[in-house]
Amino acid sequence: MTQSTLPDVETFERAGLEAWPGIETKWDGNWVRRAAGGYTKRANSAQCFDPHDDADVEDRIIGASSWLVVRGVKPVFRITPLSAPALNEALDDAGWDEIDQSHLYAMPLVAQEPDAQGKLLPLLDPAFLAAQQKLQGHDDAMMARMKALLAVMTVPATGIVIERDGEPVASGLMAISNGIVITGNVITDPSRRRQGLAAAMMRTGLNWAHEKGATIAALNVQADNPAAKALYAGLGYQHQYDYSYRIPGAPK
Repeated sequence: MTQSTLPDVETFERAGLEAWPGIETKWDGNWVRRAAGGYTKRANSAQCFDPHDDADVEDRIIGASSWLVVRGVKPVFRITPLSAPALNEALDDAGWDEIDQSHLYAMPLVAQEPDAQGKLLPLLDPAFLAAQQKLQGHDDAMMARMKALLAVMTVPATGIVIERDGEPVASGLMAISNGIVITGNVITDPSRRRQGLAAAMMRTGLNWAHEKGATIAALNVQADNPAAKALYAGLGYQHQYDYSYRIPGAPK
């Protein structure tokens, strides 16, 4: 399989929608609203899945924003190549800022060599949650929001923890939708970076996904994170497309 045979944008975006869901979801035509208590922008945002679905954009922006605010979430739009041009124009006219420019990376998935000290754990397993909390530095309130989102995931998924000397040093999670394994929550102990631990974690999870029947691997990475982009490129991932988020600008 070559890069040219990888799925299109909509296939990747719908896989991401299922692999990282909102706790509450509402469709408005081909626009979707998601809320998950504020845990990650992806699960707490509105998004357009059809560039031709551009009727009444101003009213729909207000409707989506109000829907998010009622659920305790700040208004956010995820902007991808599927977004209607009229949506972007309306957000520009309303003074919305663009933040977190990012990329979707993907590759055909082949068998990987798992780490000898790697563990595959259920998403709500205390050992996985403890590793994430320690390495991410989340407080208990943030962990409660994370657990609430993980609890609604219905696709095949696993937590991954790499240990050294009995301590967690790298972690992440992977979920499979429509044959595509999506990676998230990648983190390495800051004091143990540049030791190949993140790559070991990725290979451990990707081997699990390959054994589960996934044929494609994908993930999101911020444009201003060169270390992460180098890590994923070294594993074989290639850039597919760009996306970003829009948030209301400061009053002028």
